[in-house]
Amino acid sequence: MTQPLVPLRHLNIMAGPAARSILAERGLNARDVSWLVGASGGPKWFVLYGLDQYLAGDFFRHKQEPLRLLGSSAGAWRMACYAHPEPLQALQRLAERYSTQVYSAQPRAREISTEARKMLAYMLNGEPGASASSQSHLSGIASSMTRHSQRRLYIIADRMRGWLRSEKKLPRNSMLVAAALGNLASRRNLRWFFERVVFHSAADKKSALALTDLPTRYQTLQPETLTSALMASGSIPGVMEGVQGEGELLGQVLRDGGMTDYHLNLPYHTQQGLVLYPHFYSRVTPGWFDRFTPWRHANPGWFDNVILLAPNRDFVSRLPYGKIPDRNDFRRMSDDDRVKYWQKSLEDSQWLADDLATLVDAGPAISQYVQPFQITRASHV
Repeated sequence: MTQPLVPLRHLNIMAGPAARSILAERGLNARDVSWLVGASGGPKWFVLYGLDQYLAGDFFRHKQEPLRLLGSSAGAWRMACYAHPEPLQALQRLAERYSTQVYSAQPRAREISTEARKMLAYMLNGEPGASASSQSHLSGIASSMTRHSQRRLYIIADRMRGWLRSEKKLPRNSMLVAAALGNLASRRNLRWFFERVVFHSAADKKSALALTDLPTRYQTLQPETLTSALMASGSIPGVMEGVQGEGELLGQVLRDGGMTDYHLNLPYHTQQGLVLYPHFYSRVTPGWFDRFTPWRHANPGWFDNVILLAPNRDFVSRLPYGKIPDRNDFRRMSDDDRVKYWQKSLEDSQWLADDLATLVDAGPAISQYVQPFQITRASHV
């Protein structure tokens, strides 16, 4: 008779039926994972930092099979770190620079975009500047990241239609309101406002993930387009400047991929192997506008082979202020208080990594911990 395992203190693990069968048969193994997913959410990702360090280090260190890395917005930046030649160092630099951001009292979009470019450069090559040596080093890193045969990066951004291309507040925000109203009736109405753009690894001749729910364009990542794709994926309308497209997207304006794919509710069931999804919530909200449509949730059939890892209520209650970091902390807190809080959240995220290591070591007994995948929109379960 199987003995019950020690309860996890901080981490929930949920899985679809196919994923649960594999876990019960052979536990959680890196060789079975074919996709790793990272959602939008800004500084919410700080609570996943420990998981990212564990996965990029011990868990995936010796994996030889292709691992596709899919992300939007902040999730795309996290996934880019996994594709980096030195993933642990890239994650550490991203966490360091992201958690210590300080802006003027009323920053304009240009100031925030400029800081984001410096942050991205620091994440990629350890230098925020644009010296000749820095650019040469970055070019080599970008070449490796876009062509790596084992770590295949996928970045989602959105091409803007109509006035959403504008940097002028009134026309752009009017279109955002129209998009939100259209989304209330049907998510498919987003097609009139956005075109999803999937930038995929050059190691895949075509995108391994075919998407039909919304108009989607596929672009092969090139070393020279990596930074613009990452910047576009995280450029929040009204907060940051839009990013000018390159190549086939020349003359187009790209913004945050979370507009269409906030928590990446995508047809993972069409893919071979397991999809591992470290997430800051136990819920999946399809698009950014669906924050206002609580009746719209993830498609459970699409998550048949997905394993979702999320902090539980106990973990969140132990964080400073009893909540996960978010962008509103910029206006709620002083810079000093916010930075201390964000860095403490990064430190405490190690608790989730410790629980995940316990799950991996449990082998097939991991099935005793696994809960069915939840489609409800409760924050933590």
